[in-house]
Order: sequence, then C-alpha cells, then structure tokens
Amino acid sequence: MPNHRSAAAHIQDLGAYVSASPSSFHAVHEAARRLTDAGFTRLDELEPWEAGEGSFFVVRDGALVAWVVPQGAGPTTGFNILGAHTDSPSFKLKPKPTMGAFGWLQAGVEVYGGPLLNSWLDRELQLAGRLVLRDGTEHLTATGPMLRFPQLAIHLDRAANEGLVLDKQRHMNPVWGLGNPGSADVLAVLASHVQDAAVDPADIGGYDVVMADTQAPAVFGGEGEFFASGRLDNLSSTHAGLAALIAHAASLLLSPGAPIAVLAAFDHEEIGSNSRSGACGPFLEDVLVRISDGLDATAGQRRQAMSASFCVSADAGHAVHPNYPERHDPANHPVLNGGPLLKINANQRYATDAPGAAFWARLCAESGVPYQEFVSNNVMPCGSTIGPLTATRLGIRTVDVGIPLLSMHSAREMCGVEDPAHLAAVAELFFRTAAVPPQ
Repeated sequence: MPNHRSAAAHIQDLGAYVSASPSSFHAVHEAARRLTDAGFTRLDELEPWEAGEGSFFVVRDGALVAWVVPQGAGPTTGFNILGAHTDSPSFKLKPKPTMGAFGWLQAGVEVYGGPLLNSWLDRELQLAGRLVLRDGTEHLTATGPMLRFPQLAIHLDRAANEGLVLDKQRHMNPVWGLGNPGSADVLAVLASHVQDAAVDPADIGGYDVVMADTQAPAVFGGEGEFFASGRLDNLSSTHAGLAALIAHAASLLLSPGAPIAVLAAFDHEEIGSNSRSGACGPFLEDVLVRISDGLDATAGQRRQAMSASFCVSADAGHAVHPNYPERHDPANHPVLNGGPLLKINANQRYATDAPGAAFWARLCAESGVPYQEFVSNNVMPCGSTIGPLTATRLGIRTVDVGIPLLSMHSAREMCGVEDPAHLAAVAELFFRTAAVPPQ
C-alpha cells in the first residue's frame, strides 16, 4: 500500500499535471514531455516504426498511446492496456466567438459533454486548446484567467435559491472584457498567448479551444484528507496510468512472460468517443497492429496475442454523498480514501465480468491496496466509459475501475488524497502481470 509520503507526493504531482493540462491537447503535451524525459521514444504515424523491445509513444490529436515492450516479447505476447481519457466536461469556443452587448465583451461557447452548469458560475476561467494555422502548423494556447459566467444577483432573482434554472444559450455566455465586438477579438487574445511562435490571428484557420477553471488544486479537510481540482474526471486516471507506466519502464521487475504494457489515453469520451482520437476510433487498434508487426506476428498470432490481453478501463466514479444517500445503492457505499472502485453494471454499461473482477481483486491484494465495489441504484441509470467500447471493438476482456469522487462533472471535483496513489500502485502491478499466463 502507498505510504503517506508517497500518497502526498502523488497528489502533488497530480495537481501539477492537472494544472498543466487545461485541455486534452495540453494533457497529451504534458504526458509526452514526461515520457520523453523518462526515456520513451516518440514515434510518428507517418513513418515506419522501430521493432522489438523498448519504450515508445505516439500522439494523435488530443490522444496518446504509450507502451513498453519487454525483453523476450514475441508475436503471441499479450497486451495489458490501461485505458483512460484526456477530456473533461466543459464549454467549447464556437465559430465567430467574439460577442457582446450593453458594453460587455462576451465569448460564444457551446456546451461540451455534461458539465454541472451552476458550478461554473462566478469562477475565473481560461480558454485553452490548439490553434491551427492555414499552413497546417499547430500551436497550443492558454490564456490564464480571462472569463467569467457572472451569476444574477439575488436581488434580481428572489427565487434563485428555490431552483436555479440556467438556459444554455441565453445564460452561458461568459464575459471577458468591456467594449464592443468590433473593437476586440477573442482569437487575437488566444494568438497572443501562444508561447512557441508569433501567431497572426489572421492566419488562424481552425481551432479546438475549451474553457477551464484556473483555481489551483488544493489539499483540504480537517486532517488534509481531501483533494479538490478541476478535471479529476478523468485526468486522475490518465495521470495514474502515466506514472505507473513510467515506473514500470524503469523497473527491474520485468519478469519473463511479462505482457506488453500499454497506456491508451483517448479524447472525446465525454461526448461519446466517436472520433479518430476517441475509443470508438481505430487509434488503439492501429497501434497494437503495428506493435505486432514489429514482432513479426502473423494474423493468427496477432489474434492469439489479443486473446491473451486484458484492459483496465480507468475512469472516475461516484462516492456515496452524505446529503443524498437515497441516490445510491443501499448496500454499496464507496467512500473517499477507501481505495479505487470496481465498477459493475448488469447491462454492461461497465465492462466488468467475473473473471475480470477476480483478476482485479488479485492485483489489489498483491499490491496491498483496498478496493470498493460500485453499482448504481436501480432508478439512477449509470453513465458509461471506454470499457465496453474497447471490449466490443477489440474483443479484449475489460474491467472498469476508477477513483471515487464527489461533485463529478463540476468545474471543481473532489477526491481523497490516498485514492489516486492507490490506483497508480495497482496499475504498475497490472502492467507487469499477465492476466492469461503464457502457454
């Protein structure tokens, strides 16, 4: 089990990762930086790939796949895959984004995923993402504190505390300055915050830009047992997988028969995963096929390798809420710092089955980490994850897990300080443990 010091170090590093990752593109950029510093080799999808053992990664838009091929891996060696996602519920900048009325400058934004709208009110927010110039070059940008959704004063809405209703089109237009739309330009502000080049706003041909909270992550609670931050769903899992894979690559514990360890951090999970960089797309399969090609696998051997593979779909889940216990299953009440969740759903909204649950229980026992089971109240249908999508697309046995949260999909979510380190510890053991022993 992670000790207090390792859990404290992990939570501080998680905070640093989240702060560096206001968009999925930033999350991948920061992950790529860390992997490079750890000795991983970045590969290009347009080029031939190196064959054989080693540590590698590839980036596709706001998604990343990284892997470690151990010494002695062959054409039927299985893959142990930890899947997560880099995006979070937010607001995305619309075309013709510079708006305004009554002397206020505002930004036109579209709801991305399912954010808790009221949690975004009265916060200092930033715009962050990628700008693509007409020549095809891409640049990351992040403005820092710039915008705010100002809430209507109670004096002008005396019934607000009886039921706040926010219209996504009329009420969710953030302010960012004073003036009129003809005198200012949101894209010019974004261009001015590009760090690696001088960008002329007139050269911007496209952009993928979202809003993000700028408040720093914080440890809090009577004994410092809680952690608050934006985007814990699901950067907590991406970070845990990243930390585990880097530790795994540096470890001397790569025993004979170890699987090929893979971190797959997808984009667009919050909106259904239907994209070239989402879990419904071909990204992960493309990478696995090319790894197999590098090991000289035949088509039949590749199928053997896939049958020997296992996926841990890591995505945050729900802790029991003390003010709303009736919304939870009466027999299953996950708590913060009680260990990561094993997520179960009879209708396969989570991909966990009995063999997968048994393997997860074994991993937790061997790593000294507690875990908790999560199942929904029958009248509160659960969401879903990349787990069922990966299992369906690739035929790989999959288990759904994740750290417990309160305030999921809020601009600022909450977890226990111990749980992210617990997840990383199990993930590291998972990366070196074959779910199906080699024949």
